[in-house]
Order: sequence, then C-alpha cells, then structure tokens
Amino acid sequence: MAADPWTVDPWSAATIALVAFAFLFSGTVKGVVGAGLPTFSLPILALGLGLKEGIAVIIIPALITNVWQAIVGGQHAVIFRRLGSFLVAVTFGTWIGVTILARSDALFLSGILGVFLFLYSVFSLATPQIPAPPARVEKYLSPVMGGATGVMLGMIGSFFVPGVLYLQALRMPRDTLVQAMGVAFTICSLALWAGLAGNGLFSASLAGLSAFGVVPALIGMVIGQRLRRNLSEHRFRQALFSVLLIVAVYLTLRAFVL
Repeated sequence: MAADPWTVDPWSAATIALVAFAFLFSGTVKGVVGAGLPTFSLPILALGLGLKEGIAVIIIPALITNVWQAIVGGQHAVIFRRLGSFLVAVTFGTWIGVTILARSDALFLSGILGVFLFLYSVFSLATPQIPAPPARVEKYLSPVMGGATGVMLGMIGSFFVPGVLYLQALRMPRDTLVQAMGVAFTICSLALWAGLAGNGLFSASLAGLSAFGVVPALIGMVIGQRLRRNLSEHRFRQALFSVLLIVAVYLTLRAFVL
C-alpha cells in the first residue's frame, strides 16, 4: 500500500459526510436497479475528493456489494465459457488504464468521465435496443470490448461504457446477465485495486475511507430493495439519470470550460 501523499483530512466531518452520502445514494440505486454503485458514487466523490482518490475509495464497497451477485445463480460455467476472453481482456485493459490515470491530469480525466457519463445518461434515458452481435463475430468482439472496457475503467472508474452495454447486447437470460455482471464487476474491482496499488494510488487513508463506505452502501442497498417493491423502476431510473446527466455536464464544463 502506498505512502499517503493526500493533503485532504480523510476523517474530517465533511469528508465522512461526503463518502457516506455518495455510497448511501449509489447503494440505493443498486438496490433498485441492480447496478450503478461506482457510476453514481464516483461523480460525487470526484467532485469532493478528486478523481484519483474517488476511484480508490470505490474499491472495497464495489467488491463487497458485487461478490454476492457473482456467487448467486449457478451459471459460472456458462459465463466463463462465453465471456472468458472478455474478462481476461478487462483485466489487462484495467492495468493499462490505471497506468494512464497515474500519469495524467486528474481534472482532464474527470472531464472525460463527465463526457462518458453524459453519453451513458442520454442512452439510458432514451433506452434504445442495442443490436446483438452475430455469433460468428462475438468471439472476436469480446476481447476488443473487454480491453476497451478495462482501459476506460482504469482511467475514469466507469465499467458501463462499453462494458455493460456490450453485455446487454449479448441477450443472455436475465438471471445469467445479472450474475455475469456480478462476475465482471468483481474481477474489474480486483484488477482496479491491483492497478491502483501498483501505481501508488491506494493509500492507507483511502483504504480506510473505502472500508467505511461499505456500511452506507449496504444500508442504501436495503433501502433500494424496499423502494423497488413500491416504486416504478422506470420512473426512478428517469429521475436518477436526469440527476446524473446534470453532474456529467458539470464535470465536463469544470474540466474544459470553467
């Protein structure tokens, strides 16, 4: 684990409140829609802590909340047979992405994050149907999509573009897709942790904040699961992605305009 060059007080009331809110909010999203903890927590953390620090803080909550999703379902053989090359490529791509992150301007990359979150939000609000790739093309496309996903994950902490979009396009049965995302998220989180630690971006204070984030994330998941039983998922997603769209615009403007 890296020495701690971070100048922000990790245990100030403001920092703790920010981390608690980020994971309570994103955990609630995950409880309602089954995904989105890094996607919705990272913009909040990046605004308050910085992009590099925010990516480090999401590691432990992402691992804890995705391991169970990866375990349940009994489709491991099917998932690894179909997505093996995708998962291997994600691992290598993540290391490349984190290496770029360690050597790049965090403000510029936060702007890139804003652009991708903007595109993802617009896509999610429009909900178009992604065409499924032909079976003969999938074996060649999977490692390309995995590598691209890993690079983006390592650089800006987002798995959704193109990872989740590609997995959705494969038209797997719903339960298999949910477990496949859990497996992919878990492997990505491990690869991201290894890349951050190897590049000196996972300090003791950030590890402590990341561990602290598990509690509000789990509380948020319980809240979200209860909301899911009483709330239209479609309306909830519309509201959430509208908020994410606003955050994405702010991150982009702050990096490239303001």
